[in-house]
Amino acid sequence: MAKKIEAKAIKKAPVKDKSKKTVNSSKTKKKREQKPELEEKVVKTLSKKDTETKKETTKSLSIEKDEEELTVEEKLLMLFGLQTVVTEIDKIKTLRGELPLEVQDLEDEIIGLKTRLDKYQTEIQDSEENINAQKNKISNSKLLIDKYKTQLEQVRNNREFDNLSKEVEFQELEIEFAEKKTKEFNVAIKQKKEDIATSKQFMEERKIDLEQKKKELQEIVSETRHEEEKLRDRVKSLEKKIEPHLLNAFKRIRKGARNGLAIVNIERDACGGCFNKIPPQKQLDIKLHKKIIVCEYCGRIMIDPELAHGKEQENVIQ
Repeated sequence: MAKKIEAKAIKKAPVKDKSKKTVNSSKTKKKREQKPELEEKVVKTLSKKDTETKKETTKSLSIEKDEEELTVEEKLLMLFGLQTVVTEIDKIKTLRGELPLEVQDLEDEIIGLKTRLDKYQTEIQDSEENINAQKNKISNSKLLIDKYKTQLEQVRNNREFDNLSKEVEFQELEIEFAEKKTKEFNVAIKQKKEDIATSKQFMEERKIDLEQKKKELQEIVSETRHEEEKLRDRVKSLEKKIEPHLLNAFKRIRKGARNGLAIVNIERDACGGCFNKIPPQKQLDIKLHKKIIVCEYCGRIMIDPELAHGKEQENVIQ
């Protein structure tokens, strides 16, 4: 009996172990199946990151290349091309002459005449109000005189008579003063009306002059408008190609220069802007085109005349 029980126990034990093994094996299989999926996800994310970083690096490299592509020679040609186009626009402006300034002056003069006329009108109104006030004073003084004269007839002593007679004299003086003031105001009104008439006539003449000047200016502008628009478009396209700090420096120099030249070439061993002598070493540096050189006297950018008037410069402007 004991042997049979032991045999049963031995037979049951391995059955339990097999079930456990099967469970563990299924878990390990699932883990093994999940591992490649996770690896694929990790690889995808890493590849995305790599591609993004590559794109960023390529962009930065392309920007650096674009910035490095422009040599000092090309920069100088761009600036000189911009200068030539801008000087052409200045020539068109000089064709107009002083007409824009004359038109502006006439417009300002007409505005001044209008304000003067308004001022004269207000002064006339004030004078008329003052005349009415003086007339009221005269009428009041006359009423008082009549009152005092009736009282004089009923006077009982000398003291009352003297007081009333003094009041009558005072009111008569007030009337004289008011009449004098009204005369002065009338004279002022007459003068202001004459000034208004002359100012109106002068303003009409100025308006006729303004119309003529505007017509002349409009004719000149209409003739050169198409050419000026083309030149301005070319200026915009050139400004986009030039570096911002160089463009700002160009505009600043041009604003300070009398002739509007920011970049000049060497003429007879001297600066083309201020005509001061340039040392031979600096002339050699300008011809080498290794760096942008500025005149130590006037601050203008200097360029080699051979480079400025060469074929490459024409290509840059176009």
